[in-house]
Amino acid sequence: MRINRKITKKINVGEVTIGGDSPILIQSMTNTDTRDVLATVNQINKLIEAGCEIVRIAIPDMEAAKAVSEIKKQVNVPLVADIHFDYRLALECMDNGIDKLRLNPGNIGSAQRVEMVVKKAKEKNIPIRIGVNGGSLDKKILDKYGKVTAEALVESALDHVAILEKLNFNDIIISLKASDVKLTLDAYRLMSRKVDYPLHVGVTEAGTIYKGTIKSSIGIGALLLDGIGDTIRVSLTGDPVEEVKVGREILRSIGIRNFGINMISCPTCGRCQINLIELAGRIEKKLENIQKPISVAIMGCAVNGPGEAKEADIGIAGGNGSALLFKKGKIVGKIDENKVEEVLLEEISKM
Repeated sequence: MRINRKITKKINVGEVTIGGDSPILIQSMTNTDTRDVLATVNQINKLIEAGCEIVRIAIPDMEAAKAVSEIKKQVNVPLVADIHFDYRLALECMDNGIDKLRLNPGNIGSAQRVEMVVKKAKEKNIPIRIGVNGGSLDKKILDKYGKVTAEALVESALDHVAILEKLNFNDIIISLKASDVKLTLDAYRLMSRKVDYPLHVGVTEAGTIYKGTIKSSIGIGALLLDGIGDTIRVSLTGDPVEEVKVGREILRSIGIRNFGINMISCPTCGRCQINLIELAGRIEKKLENIQKPISVAIMGCAVNGPGEAKEADIGIAGGNGSALLFKKGKIVGKIDENKVEEVLLEEISKM
């Protein structure tokens, strides 16, 4: 599948590049207390291990801002400081090595304070992400539109963009998130027609792992298929590592990034004569950290299995107490049911 992606302005964030023809990157956010350096570093490293490429951390006060210096020494990933209202926190984070700011310039005080932040961001080549959420729109804009609309989200973001542009600052990334999927899609599509700045996409407050995964997959997936989006964040109520896993699967499912093993499995039916559900779960778990670009199929029956998964590099199709081993749709052997997992994993390791 070829996606005509909109080419946006390239912006460097630490050692990675956002926008242009660079890969669409996966972002997440810690839910630890940033002032607890050990806990925060441990979680960031877990996120990195899962495949996270940019990590945002909350900066609620000066102690958290000062902790950035020590956190930066212990992790190898670009860090984004989440700043609200207090310009001094932004200044401190930049002095301590932060790679990117997430703040809205209209919310951090006087023009002089904004100028101080922008001046330092320019000196240190630190980009700023403007993040507008449906739940935090300015009252004047809400009064104008009567409710949260795509136009209201876009206007709010552009107001913040204008503040930075007047100071000749253009290393800007924009996000426009709502908990409503349709509203989020409309806002990003409208913004994409108006600017060439990179867009960080996601559905905010999407919910628990189950429901949030569905909402995020629809929202983020639809935008990416439209060619919109330079970084993504799946927002889930739970362990942020799960956000990264879902994000990787979204990118893999629509062919934008190749993250190794692509597993295909059938939903099972009355023809299935092996315990495919448990087998598929065990195999998926054992393959999740393998980075080989291989497609693996776990199919329930020999009637349709090899044919339905003929594009898979390797797979099995269940029979009565056994399974057929096939490669590229062609049967190459037969395995006893109790040895399916062992043999399949051994064959994959040889590939």
